[in-house]
Amino acid sequence: MIELIELSKSYGQTKVVDQASVLFPPGKVTAIIGPNGAGKSTLLSMASRLTDSDAGQVLIGEKPLAEWSNEALAKRLAVLRQSNNINMRFRIRELVAFGRFPHSKGRLSDDDNRIIDDAIAQLGLEELQDRFIDELSGGQRQMAFIAMVVAQNTDYIFLDEPLNNLDIRHSVAIMQTVRDLAHRHNKAVVVVMHDINFSACYADNMVAMKNGEVVASGSVNEVVTKPVMERIYEIEFDVKDINGQRICLYYGAPTPALALAQ
Repeated sequence: MIELIELSKSYGQTKVVDQASVLFPPGKVTAIIGPNGAGKSTLLSMASRLTDSDAGQVLIGEKPLAEWSNEALAKRLAVLRQSNNINMRFRIRELVAFGRFPHSKGRLSDDDNRIIDDAIAQLGLEELQDRFIDELSGGQRQMAFIAMVVAQNTDYIFLDEPLNNLDIRHSVAIMQTVRDLAHRHNKAVVVVMHDINFSACYADNMVAMKNGEVVASGSVNEVVTKPVMERIYEIEFDVKDINGQRICLYYGAPTPALALAQ
């Protein structure tokens, strides 16, 4: 389990994350939601040591993050950031093989190659594995980066907005993979997302943030409620249970200011 205890981060006079405390349990998908500027990506960056925190503590398996060596941490935690720009020209298989570097140090064993094969198959990239990354669509490229994370074979996986600019088919495929990693392989998977309904349908737990604070955290049914959603996004929401899923209706909903003007 990963536990964040009262994490805080400021840039100048602006507090980006303010005493945030959450749990990321194994075998569960946890989605972090909230408006732009809520502190979602900063929280994930502090939890993975990509950004230093000003206060608070991160525990990974009950061990403080500061006590983990980079080598040991890379074998336990894999991170996919929002921007994944590669200047060199790689084929898909070569990219996915980078996920094994913490284990192989560049000398791939038969076991490493088997894990790479499995990751490529899990993301449905077998027929594309010899193509160059710059020849792929945005969705195919994102699937390749997630295959690299899968090949790293860690207990904890952080994905920062993995569905950006993807069509529905690729988004569904990625979230099905995310859920499989958690439920079938008992990994703690944390996903920063903007789409509330995708989050509600595929996550087990959710963390709702606004202005750097954790407003609500818990199961989907505990977080995806009309009061919480309206507090977070400041527009009217209608929350429905459809086929066992919590779904938010909000398109065209007036903001409080507009509602008062009508």
